[in-house]
Amino acid sequence: MSDGDDTRQRILTAAGYVFAEKGFQDATVRDILRRADVENMAAVNYYFGSKEKLYLEVVRQAHMQRTQEVPLPQWPPGTPTEEKLAGFIHTMMTRMVKERTPGWQIQILMREVFHPTEACTEMVREFIRPHFEILLGILKEVTPPDISPKKLHLIAFSIVGQCLYHRIAQPVVALLVGDEEFRSYDAESLARHIAEFSLAALGLKPPLNRSAHQ
Repeated sequence: MSDGDDTRQRILTAAGYVFAEKGFQDATVRDILRRADVENMAAVNYYFGSKEKLYLEVVRQAHMQRTQEVPLPQWPPGTPTEEKLAGFIHTMMTRMVKERTPGWQIQILMREVFHPTEACTEMVREFIRPHFEILLGILKEVTPPDISPKKLHLIAFSIVGQCLYHRIAQPVVALLVGDEEFRSYDAESLARHIAEFSLAALGLKPPLNRSAHQ
């Protein structure tokens, strides 16, 4: 890696932590460069064009890294719908709940969910919509052929919402059930429950022969 590439990467990583902690508006270029140990105040403009473009790249990298770390399963032709839906849910739940380093990635993505910026539009177009279309394709296999797009969307949102709840409501859940039970709510057990619940709502049974996330 060249010195320029190293500096760019250090700025990108530092920006991830700073933006996750402070948000786009409150984060300053000075904060980012100080954390990156870069003295040249023009470095952000040089490597990224502006603070805004740096933020867009940080959000894109955060989502791309999470997606690459936990990719969707590759389903061969003939894979039962139950297995595909369970695998999709397991992947989504793992991305949301399972902790990994650096932790700023999920934090900054959640910021975009609650306080969307231009980066949210790009995130939806590049990462979220393609996954949503995959989920819709799975659901079309087990719903009536004349189901309306709106109804199909609502079913998909019901599934996604169960996963999202266990990401955003962790402090409340811990208070409701106590620390001992809360510690048992790992990605594996949550994904299994949500898959069973969702499959039952669709009149399907959980896959028995193979792991849901293979």
